[in-house]
Amino acid sequence: VSSSRGTTNDRTNAMVSPVTVMITGAAGQIGYALAPQVCRGAMLGPDTPIILHLLDIPPAETALKGVAMELVDAAYPLVKKIVATVDLEEACKGVDVAVMVGGFPRGPGMERKDVMAKNVAIYKGQASALQEHASPDVKVVVVANPANTNALILSNYAPKIPKENVTCLTRLDHNRALGQVSERTGVPVSDVKNCIIWGNHSSTQYPDVNHATAGGKSVRELVNDDEYLNGEFVTTVQQRGAAIIAARKFSSALSAASSVCDHVRDWVHGTPEGTWTSMGVISPGGDAGYGVEAGLMYSFPVTCAGGKWSIVQGLAIDDRSRSLMDATAAELKEEKTMAEELIAAM
Repeated sequence: VSSSRGTTNDRTNAMVSPVTVMITGAAGQIGYALAPQVCRGAMLGPDTPIILHLLDIPPAETALKGVAMELVDAAYPLVKKIVATVDLEEACKGVDVAVMVGGFPRGPGMERKDVMAKNVAIYKGQASALQEHASPDVKVVVVANPANTNALILSNYAPKIPKENVTCLTRLDHNRALGQVSERTGVPVSDVKNCIIWGNHSSTQYPDVNHATAGGKSVRELVNDDEYLNGEFVTTVQQRGAAIIAARKFSSALSAASSVCDHVRDWVHGTPEGTWTSMGVISPGGDAGYGVEAGLMYSFPVTCAGGKWSIVQGLAIDDRSRSLMDATAAELKEEKTMAEELIAAM
């Protein structure tokens, strides 16, 4: 069986055109965790050949070369070519999937506006290069914080890229919510479904279990503890990144890289029947966007099919959920205004 499967894979590999994947910030922690997963097929499947473009800033050029050396040494059968560069235009050439991990991190004593100013400049520049040099149907996922607003800036400054093709990562938060439900109920995480992350990839996000199931049963009924689900569960998911930094002295890299692969794989290959995931996408406004202002980059429950996402429609929203969804939307609106002011002042 294994030999015939190998033959099939080799044959498929020869027939399928390679997909060009770009990782920015590729010499950093997340990039180092993500690149091997992409090369093993965790993102696009075991039969899709990969051309990998790795981008970082000039001060990280030597480290970037080291990452590329290791990827060559791993001899991944799916990898057809590796380009490691500090040239943005070269990195964006012909890219089909762009994973935007690079950004300016918030340092000690830095105000949110200072970080935003640095990232607005970065993402405005990257938007132009992607629009000019990437595949016209490039799929973009922004990971660097503030992820929602960085994605919004990129989308606004790359008008030729379809709005629905620019997303931000909230799958990490979604997966964290699934993991917490699994830990609490003892149900394997593969049988926990349809949690939702609403809003911003920040501590105002709203992790919602009102429609979630574990082992086919309602999570609310199974856990039977609203105080926990409305309190500790929400704050644990919201603050998980900080808890990991406190424990490891580094930010989440392994889980972030795994979530990026999940995000792109579901987007490209589709979500399983009866299951949705969470993605940061442009709100259509109105009822279709659950009353979230049109044009905000907001995390919604989505299903994917044929390489496109759709917001899950018609979910009942109780008063508590509404106020939490509105609070995270208000923060995103404030970030958007701040970003627009910074751009105007450039």
